[in-house]
Amino acid sequence: MKKIILVINLMLALYQIHAQDTSYISLEKLIQRVETNYPSIIQYKYNIQSIQAKADGAKAWMPPTFSAGIMRFPYNLTMLKERDDPMNQAGIAFSIEQMIPNKSKLNAKKSYLISLAEIEKSKSEWTKNELRREAKILYYNRYIAEKKQLILKESEGILKLLITTSEEKFNNNQSKLQTIYKAKARLAELSNMLLMLDGSIAESNIGLNILMVQDVNTPFEIDTLISPNNYMKNVADTINVSKRSDITALTKYIQSMELEQKVMKVGIRPDFGVRAEHMQMFGMPNQWSLMGMITIPIVPWSSKMYSSEVKAIDFQIQSMEQEKQTMELMATKMATEKLTMLHYENAQYQSYINNIIPAFENNLETNLLAYRQNTGDFFVLLDAWEMLLMKKIDAYDKLFNILKLEAEYEYEKEIK
Repeated sequence: MKKIILVINLMLALYQIHAQDTSYISLEKLIQRVETNYPSIIQYKYNIQSIQAKADGAKAWMPPTFSAGIMRFPYNLTMLKERDDPMNQAGIAFSIEQMIPNKSKLNAKKSYLISLAEIEKSKSEWTKNELRREAKILYYNRYIAEKKQLILKESEGILKLLITTSEEKFNNNQSKLQTIYKAKARLAELSNMLLMLDGSIAESNIGLNILMVQDVNTPFEIDTLISPNNYMKNVADTINVSKRSDITALTKYIQSMELEQKVMKVGIRPDFGVRAEHMQMFGMPNQWSLMGMITIPIVPWSSKMYSSEVKAIDFQIQSMEQEKQTMELMATKMATEKLTMLHYENAQYQSYINNIIPAFENNLETNLLAYRQNTGDFFVLLDAWEMLLMKKIDAYDKLFNILKLEAEYEYEKEIK
């Protein structure tokens, strides 16, 4: 009794260790990790912070300019000693100059920079959408592979039992040797299929761990039950793609170009400046000067540059508007195609679940009953077992197609 208790405690300890080493990650939690940790998302975050930092300083003035120097020094330096000589006009000049930028220019520049940050935000959201699609497909691939493994292991157990029964009947001359060899060949094929599924699961795990930015060999458990979302009710909603992040980014890019155009337009407005100067004279009374300055960008050789830039941006905006319409048309096309394919894949999957698999299960049960009663043939029974297995595998292939199409539909509609 003590040995039995010791074995049970050891098994419980091993299970706890395994539970600690292997964590469960739902699809929602996995996507959250991807959106938080993936380098490209963090890169966008820093880009946005960089642009915001520039925008914070967009209204800053240029620093004042201080200058000092000697003026009107004669080559004959002995003249510097002549304090009352009117020819002694030498001195040292100190000046400070400050440009005062036009307020409308500063406001336009800041608005333009803020618009660049908004573009980066939309691009970041679209990158998250792309990562969500990739993560979902990898997650679904592992889910289906594990479900197929369960089916194969269950069928493997049934086949082993059939082989054992057939071998017993062979000893009584009630079974054929070649059929037993065929069944063992099928058993070997099952082992090979299980290995292929192991490889598929390992590949999905590597992809998911990379997306979560963790060691590629990190083990984790996933959901054991995933159901399709049944998007067939949303047929009328497929045209609403204008809020997609990539299209929104294009809209914001157009708005940014309009703000850039405004920067060009206000560029013709004047800037102002002030200059104060003090002259410490050697032979004359000290002097000072105060001057105001204004830029004149309306002259032809300057205004032509601004007007040509404004016109060029106009053409670029028109081009971007056409690109936006093209993107909306393609997005609508892709979303509608995915939804249409979902309709047919769902219909086929339901046919497998409701009609095809039950029919093959009945076929297997009937042949199994006949074989037990020595009225059936093991070859026919083996064929019935194999057909049922293949149809179950086909059903899971259909389910994967549905889940993948839904992931792609959610990508096209940017459904989170």
